[in-house]
Amino acid sequence: MRVMVMIKGHGADEDKIAPTQEMLAQMGAYNEELVKAGIMLAGEGLKPSAAGAKVVFEGGTTSVVDGPFTESKEIIAGYWIWQVASLEEAVEWAKRCPNDPKYGVTATLEIRPLFEMEDFGAELTPELREREEKLAAEIKAQHGEG
Repeated sequence: MRVMVMIKGHGADEDKIAPTQEMLAQMGAYNEELVKAGIMLAGEGLKPSAAGAKVVFEGGTTSVVDGPFTESKEIIAGYWIWQVASLEEAVEWAKRCPNDPKYGVTATLEIRPLFEMEDFGAELTPELREREEKLAAEIKAQHGEG
């Protein structure tokens, strides 16, 4: 089972802390554990919301909101994609994530299973499956993984 683990924080906390050498070393060691265990497929930290934008679709209109999103109760600060046997295994790994209270920042790891093609049943017709597989192959070819 593949899961996405989202590192969530509060928008108002974004500018309170910049990554320190110690924080980067702790997270690097944790990522090494994930890689050695064969769990980590991908993962990145995200720049603060001040560097981003939101595209909002509402009532048939589209609008763009530039960051920062300090009013947001939750922002995604980073993510991992893990391959695990179960949600319980993902939770156990998440509980091991570095979290030093001296920085005074509250964070939440949200774990969500990714859809696999088999999850769609008969709704994913052979034609739609073939289309998705072609797109996946094209993505790999474009990025030198094919």
